Amino acid sequence: MYKLIEFLRRIYVVLLFLFIEGVALNFYANSSYYTQAKILSRAHSVAGGVQSSIFGVKHYFTLRGENETLAKRVAELEGELAYYRENDMNAATDSLTMEGIDSAVRVSLSQYRYTTARIISNSISRSRNLITLNRGTMHGVVEDMAVISPSGMMIGYVIGCSERYSVVLPILNMDFRTSGKILGDEHFGSISWSGNSPYKVEMTDLSKHADIEIGDEVVSAGLSHYFPEGIKIGYVESYAINDTQTSYSVTVRLAADMTKLNNVILIENIDYGEIKALENNPVSEF
Repeated sequence: MYKLIEFLRRIYVVLLFLFIEGVALNFYANSSYYTQAKILSRAHSVAGGVQSSIFGVKHYFTLRGENETLAKRVAELEGELAYYRENDMNAATDSLTMEGIDSAVRVSLSQYRYTTARIISNSISRSRNLITLNRGTMHGVVEDMAVISPSGMMIGYVIGCSERYSVVLPILNMDFRTSGKILGDEHFGSISWSGNSPYKVEMTDLSKHADIEIGDEVVSAGLSHYFPEGIKIGYVESYAINDTQTSYSVTVRLAADMTKLNNVILIENIDYGEIKALENNPVSEF
């Protein structure tokens, strides 16, 4: 008790000042409607700023969920778009109209099936980098599925699956190979990575007759069975004719920033198994 009294004795001047200041502010606030409105407006402004900051913090922690939801929606739309690209609606359906076909049916009729996953491990500093996803066979992931970003940029393809996880061979791996072409030109070349910059890959064996300029968009040629045709790879940064004067060697700046990956979309070529089996055994007995 003595210590409390001693403490109050030390700060009574401050307490008295705050009391008088509070009384003065109360008289000022009630002196006119103008001052009341001004103080009320200021209070609302401060409260709004605090609420806005709290909402911003809460929103930050929900971004991952929102990104995953958006990625899933993109995958659904990609599935529907694939159907429209691959099928003529009037020829494929005799009795159904476009409005009468359910989106799930449209996706099932497509050559490609789309799903989503989140990256839980990603390396970019090795010569043979790998990416690990939080989806496996129990989620419908299988080997040889293509992996792209939610904005449609090439990432890699699945090379191994467990029940709950899968491993991706990314474009930044010296064992990665796929076909690519200049958008708007049908000549194709081979896409690979030299192990140098994580922002660039190389396209070799591109015909010297190809129409190519600096800044041209490079997309998948659709010849590897992993990637549908037209998946964005990057942009032509430089090119030169090779020593044999028969083809171009092209440096391609990647469209996807492989150092900032989070959610991805996986694409399964439903016909891949049949095509692979036929290629391995082209002569069939009838």
